[in-house]
Amino acid sequence: MKSESRVAGDVAQTQGSGIRLKGVIFDFNGVLFWDNPLHEEAWRQYSTRLRGRPLNDQEMVEQVHGKVNRDIFAHVLGAPPTDEVLARLAEEKEIIYRRLCLEAGEAFRLSPGAVELLDFLAAHDVPRAIATSSPWVNLSFYIEHLHLDRWFRPAQLIYDRGHYPGKPAPDIYLEASEALALPPPACVVVEDSLAGIAAARAAGIGRIIALGPAERHAELAALPGVTDVIGDLGQFPRRLLAKP
Repeated sequence: MKSESRVAGDVAQTQGSGIRLKGVIFDFNGVLFWDNPLHEEAWRQYSTRLRGRPLNDQEMVEQVHGKVNRDIFAHVLGAPPTDEVLARLAEEKEIIYRRLCLEAGEAFRLSPGAVELLDFLAAHDVPRAIATSSPWVNLSFYIEHLHLDRWFRPAQLIYDRGHYPGKPAPDIYLEASEALALPPPACVVVEDSLAGIAAARAAGIGRIIALGPAERHAELAALPGVTDVIGDLGQFPRRLLAKP
């Protein structure tokens, strides 16, 4: 990976737009916090309680990762739940998930390279935001235990409030870019899920960086809109945001 001190000629321009990349939007679950196994275990347990069998691996990829609770429960139940039922089910599932986080001990921490990258962005005044499908009850849990307020103001934390469709709809990334006062083509998005990558592309994000283990790199690189694939945030190409 090249150093962030590269000259301006190495700074990426968005695809034909002439708009310089100025801000970063992070998905949270699977990017800043590697909790996919915890979410999967919580969903397996709760799906078994609701329908008598756990979600399988294909369902995790296609129906869970990157999706909001309303959409996941619609799949598990076979029909969209009412708002009242959704609120009850979601809280019961998230209680399981948060218990698993706390039981994870030292594994309950930001992902490799995250602290260093966030410190770099803060030191260089790079606009940054989180766009997560998590509900507020989980986001506040992360703020408390992972100290997100060290790098993000409340307005920079975009979460599922039930106001618009979840990923792969583009709404959450449009809101995040608006929170940064930047047009979508001036933003970099870091995502790990198929739904999230599709949402970023639909929002017109200038550069999409896919994050995942080595065995997924070929799959992620082949997705429409993906320009870079990294194994952790220590590999984030900081030169993209270097100032001329």
